Amino acid sequence: MSRLQETFNRVAEHQEKALIAYLMAGDPTLEETEIYVMQLAEGGADVIELGVPFSDPIADGPVIQQAAERALRSGTSLKKILSTVRSIRTQCQVPLVLMAYYNSIFRYGEANFCSDAVAAGVDGLIVPDLPPDEAGTLRPLAEAAGLDLVFLLAPTSTAKRQAWVARLSRGFIYYVSLTGITGAKLTDKADVGNKVREIRRYTKTPVAVGFGIATPDDAKQMAQIADGVIVGSALVKIIAEGNQTAVADRLGTFTRSLKAATLPA
Repeated sequence: MSRLQETFNRVAEHQEKALIAYLMAGDPTLEETEIYVMQLAEGGADVIELGVPFSDPIADGPVIQQAAERALRSGTSLKKILSTVRSIRTQCQVPLVLMAYYNSIFRYGEANFCSDAVAAGVDGLIVPDLPPDEAGTLRPLAEAAGLDLVFLLAPTSTAKRQAWVARLSRGFIYYVSLTGITGAKLTDKADVGNKVREIRRYTKTPVAVGFGIATPDDAKQMAQIADGVIVGSALVKIIAEGNQTAVADRLGTFTRSLKAATLPA
């Protein structure tokens, strides 16, 4: 059983929902990313996503795009991120998921990336611009290496596609709550609930909801619907707005408020 599966099982046993917190690796430096990951973990994040900076992040809004630019300016690369993961693993066992655009993995080499990522301590992978239809080479390599490949579903996904993606996704299913970019405001929470219920007809794999969750109240409402709540842009904004010490404190405080919102009443 993977570390992601164990984590979702553990929170479910306690009638909790998983808090999945996102940071852009290397924003503003990888040394600071390591500090911030520890703050998220201490604040109660059950899973931590690390974004891999890319020059054309088509799924991301301005906040995460700017974070990617800062990370690239600081010299962040996929190899350096894996080195940082190795360092994090000496201090923290919270599941780590990389969110990377396919070009970064292709250039690294799919097979080498999967084996190196697992050796470093990465538990899962999300590739937002690689649909399952085009993952024919990456998926078996990830599975063989023990890397959970997480696929996405959207409000426009048909029932047939929901069933297919639910069968293929490992670790959890990432439900994109709106037809937009990261950081956009989530408005139709009732529709999200309906979609999550539809997806659950096809699988027992946990469903986590992301995009548009910016406040503890948002997290509380989504925790009543899904197995996991993904928060990204709201955390990245904190990093963009302060110095290292202030950021670390604010990240920890905000993460604790998000985690509290996902707990049973």
